[in-house]
Amino acid sequence: MNRRKFLSYVGCGCCGFILNSCATAPITDRRQLKIIPEAKLNAQAAEIYEKVKEKEKMSKDTKTLNLIKEIGSKMEASISEYFYKADLANPTENFDWDYILIDNKKVKNAWCMPGGKIAVYSGILEVTKNTNGLAAVMGHEIAHAVAKHSVERASRGAILNTGTQLIDIFTGGKLSQVNRATGMNAVGLLSQIGIMNPFNRKQESEADYLGMIFSSLSGYDIRETVKIWERMKEFNKGKAPPEFMSTHPSAENRIKKINDWTNEVILDYPPINIS
Repeated sequence: MNRRKFLSYVGCGCCGFILNSCATAPITDRRQLKIIPEAKLNAQAAEIYEKVKEKEKMSKDTKTLNLIKEIGSKMEASISEYFYKADLANPTENFDWDYILIDNKKVKNAWCMPGGKIAVYSGILEVTKNTNGLAAVMGHEIAHAVAKHSVERASRGAILNTGTQLIDIFTGGKLSQVNRATGMNAVGLLSQIGIMNPFNRKQESEADYLGMIFSSLSGYDIRETVKIWERMKEFNKGKAPPEFMSTHPSAENRIKKINDWTNEVILDYPPINIS
């Protein structure tokens, strides 16, 4: 079989596989590619989460931890109720929710692993300031898990790696030659800047939007959301990389979009009554 025919078969096979693996993000209906099993990522995330709990210093601030759990519990319930009332599949159905507060004031961060494993670092409390601010941050992180962003990233990465390897094979190793000549993974850097980073910024914006929805459905004041990012902008002043080099939108773009969405979300996604 000649090279052209082989490539056509590979291309057709890949296209068919990709088309059969397409899905949509909840609420936004953005098209997604998901070829990595969610259950596999959830299991891996649970293992990593346990290691994090062993390695990191857990906070003794039970009052704040209880607040985190209360916010999380409200979001768990409101998200499930929203999808139930909309007669849609609940994306959190297989989640095993858990919450920790890590005692590290230098880290202004929070995250939610696939499957609902959530960590808040004590440093982010300087930015959140209040309950509505904490709910805004948690809503954003929970949105990443609800929208299956980790599954999507893993799937895109797998496709990108496979494609790069095929191109290298059928160009006689020219990509490998470029890497050796430059002493760096030039192709990987270009794909990161040109493909994965913009894609990740799209996920971040989606998480901002969905996070506001989940906060509003749970009864929190989402007008605090924009204040969070204004404060974060001040904390990160002069430290943020150019947007094209980052997986996150610039603070200016993020704040503008949040302002544009706020009234719409308040009107379209009021607090949901849990029966």
